[in-house]
Amino acid sequence: MLETINNWISFVNSFLWGWPMIILLLGTHIFMTIRLRFPQRHVRKAIRLSLKKDGDIPGDVSQFGALATSLAATIGTGNIVGVATAIALGGPGAVFWCWLTGVFGIATKYAEGLLAVKYRVRTPDGHMLGGPMYALERGLGWKWMAVLFSFFTAFAAFGIGNLVQSNAISLLCYETYQIPEFITGIVVATLTAMVILFGVKGISRVCVALVPFMALLYTLGCLYILFVNRSFVLEALYLIVTSAFNPQAAGGGFVGTTLMMTARYGISRGLFSNESGMGSAPIVAAAAQTRNPVRQALVSSSGTFWDTVVICALTGLVLVSSILAYPDITFSNGGALTQVAFDKIPFVGAPLLTFGILTFAFSTILGWSYYGEKGMEYLGGQKLRVPYRIAFILVIIIGATVKLDFVWNIADMLNALMAIPNLLSILFLSHVIVRETKLYLWSDRLDDYPKEE
Repeated sequence: MLETINNWISFVNSFLWGWPMIILLLGTHIFMTIRLRFPQRHVRKAIRLSLKKDGDIPGDVSQFGALATSLAATIGTGNIVGVATAIALGGPGAVFWCWLTGVFGIATKYAEGLLAVKYRVRTPDGHMLGGPMYALERGLGWKWMAVLFSFFTAFAAFGIGNLVQSNAISLLCYETYQIPEFITGIVVATLTAMVILFGVKGISRVCVALVPFMALLYTLGCLYILFVNRSFVLEALYLIVTSAFNPQAAGGGFVGTTLMMTARYGISRGLFSNESGMGSAPIVAAAAQTRNPVRQALVSSSGTFWDTVVICALTGLVLVSSILAYPDITFSNGGALTQVAFDKIPFVGAPLLTFGILTFAFSTILGWSYYGEKGMEYLGGQKLRVPYRIAFILVIIIGATVKLDFVWNIADMLNALMAIPNLLSILFLSHVIVRETKLYLWSDRLDDYPKEE
């Protein structure tokens, strides 16, 4: 039964992640990059803003808290196992498409963050609510599309933000320490429950403390492996670029990979990693304490830079250089490929990878619990908050025991279904994005407050 469902989902994914989706996603990235005059050039300014507290401004969390929560949700197994899976299925060229999706995705992440703050609403108890569902409803009048997005978000949280993450944690704990998957699932579910009961402020506090530390530690590990593989780094770079357009150039076990497969797995894993265009990060961006939409848009865009342009690129280079340095590596399985690469770090390699996946995956679970909860609240109000949290916690235990390929197929499908309405809102509201950008960024008025409309 499970195999039949998995085959059906794979068939749906082959349609969803065909050329139309690739064109829509990359096309939106490129279109917004050009229309916004290459917002990637403002990354340094965005990073500086992310470290500032924007005064006593209405909102639930600080700008950095919102960024840390979104990074917690994006810097997860997509950066480690996801990139490895893309290489195993699409060849080294998938790394190039994953990286390219991140570079151009900075513009889309900026755009969706801007719309989230522009169209957010304040609840009677003072909380901020926003995201693509509010941009679709308030900006375009597409209530039905907003409902669809919220529905996809609520259920995508069970896939990308729950099943995939708990599965990665349980698999690693079993292979490394022989801890039964079910036990790991119960422990992760318990820890998650202890945090999400405090809402976005509790999630934000944990993510602010966890994200910088875990990202730094993982980056240092990658840099060490690249130093060990230094004789193969340039060759790995060349292979990544050439096989992105000619997959057969990779040779070896990658023969048989097509350009469509390379682009599809690179772009889909890129979206899974940085979530630019998916519409998830804007949900927490709307809760930020920020004086105008453009400030938070810039802060949000810096998340894609850190996630994909830095961390995913490092991971891809580590894995491809390791394949070249150690031809005996079995790369038919993404998780095994990652584990073999990190085993090359003496003494601390396996513990570092274990700690990285555990913290990355756990923080992703926390971030996505908030996204899914807000999607469900949009559909049925606050009365659904507690039942949703209970269901989310229980699914963690289920995710710890299911097959990995089935989990990834579900995540790919739900990612695409979320991205489509969000990308449409960005394209049809691009004039609003340009107008706000012109008012605050291009006119050098980032410190201004919005005028009452």
